[in-house]
Amino acid sequence: MKKDDLRIEKMFELRYTQAAELFEGKRYPWEALPELSAFIERIGRELPPSEYEERSPTVWIHRSARVYDSAFLSDHILIGPETEVRHCAFLRGSVLAGRGCVIGNSCELKNSILFDSVQVPHYNYIGDSILGYRSHMGAASLTSNVKSDRRPVFVHAEDGEIETGLKKLGAILSDFVEVGCGSVLNPGCCIGRNTNIYPLSSVRGTVDADSIYKREGEIARKRTGEKGHREI
Repeated sequence: MKKDDLRIEKMFELRYTQAAELFEGKRYPWEALPELSAFIERIGRELPPSEYEERSPTVWIHRSARVYDSAFLSDHILIGPETEVRHCAFLRGSVLAGRGCVIGNSCELKNSILFDSVQVPHYNYIGDSILGYRSHMGAASLTSNVKSDRRPVFVHAEDGEIETGLKKLGAILSDFVEVGCGSVLNPGCCIGRNTNIYPLSSVRGTVDADSIYKREGEIARKRTGEKGHREI
């Protein structure tokens, strides 16, 4: 992916998130993450009580969502309509999940945006990340959001590096991305629309849209009209 491919309007259909306003005036998606907590608190206070329950201070849950009793929701959480938060999910703070999402058993999320119909259903860690419309993380796949040297994260595009200024940045998944079981998305990883990642992959840098990532150095292009498939 080139720098231009990483622009917000190239990565996402913003009609599929309550965070659309948060992306306004920004060039790259990760620029929204430092403002997520304040954004959730602001829009949460404007939500109609007939539709959203304020479960605790700065935690709003749509009345059609299902949140299991064993799930833990910290602060600055917004759960959209028809979303399911399953047993022992751990939402550490600053999580915006859209309509029809699945946050599965024993998953941990913090400072992340899930567009509508995102699935993180089994033992996933999602930190400082953005998951686009209908993206899916296979069982035990995770985002790594801190470099081992603790230095700020760079996004490595084909035509140069982009300095994010963030010490914590996980992955940016465009719409319709499929991540295979047991994969690791390294800090600052960006994956283009309609791309599949093979199971047990370790992904760095960027992956073009309409690709099949098999391993580092082996990436196939999808045939015209070929799309990923999963059940919602």
